[in-house]
Amino acid sequence: MSEKNRDGKRTARERLAVEREKQKSAEKRRRTLIVGAGVFCVLALAAVIGVIAANTGKNKSSSDAGPVVAPSGAQGKDSLAIPVGQDGAKSTLTVWEDFRCPACQAFEAAYRPTLHELVDSGKLRIEYHLVRLIDGNLGGTGSLRAANAAACAQDAGKFRDFHDVLYSNQPKETDDAFASNPKLITLAGKVGGLDTPVFRKCVDTGTHDGWVDRSQKAFQSGGLTGTPTVLLGGKNIYQDQTMTPAKLKQMVESAARG
Repeated sequence: MSEKNRDGKRTARERLAVEREKQKSAEKRRRTLIVGAGVFCVLALAAVIGVIAANTGKNKSSSDAGPVVAPSGAQGKDSLAIPVGQDGAKSTLTVWEDFRCPACQAFEAAYRPTLHELVDSGKLRIEYHLVRLIDGNLGGTGSLRAANAAACAQDAGKFRDFHDVLYSNQPKETDDAFASNPKLITLAGKVGGLDTPVFRKCVDTGTHDGWVDRSQKAFQSGGLTGTPTVLLGGKNIYQDQTMTPAKLKQMVESAARG
């Protein structure tokens, strides 16, 4: 074999060896990348799971209004009704209401004198259920804050008076003014003897927030969709377009006579 041929074969072997080394290096880099990518995916998945867990905890705490503390004298299932009037009254009016609801305010303005007359004469008992429908529809916390404050007023034996003050000073539906505890405490000053340190603490700490949320859940699970819902003998009289304060008075007085 000539020297030239030997040099050619040697050069070819060297090129082949170099190529094999390149392939080995490329394969090593590929395996390293695969392992690295796998580690990255595992870490990324762990991070995602951690974020989800953290957000789940945050959502739980933000929606958790604390322990359910019913106001003094609350009655009915789960103590969700605030009663106004005598237990022995022949007629009971059940009212589901939201202090931000303009339709509730309109009902109060039209029927309040009649309701007060019938309650004070012992012929009618009213069970108020406080919900936060407008908070859910428009955002904000005014319905919750006002309902909690009204429950605090119930603790002080001043529910009916404060109830009337809230509706007499109701802001526009889109104005979440009742979200302000100082605003609610100022309005409490319109009710004699209500603005006390105990009442202020009850309002500021949201003592009855959990109770209001439970009332809202009962409203939804009961298939009710709008406020006010006003039931007399199980019938929604608010949906009766022929109903008037005079007609309601006649119905209640008729029941009282037996």
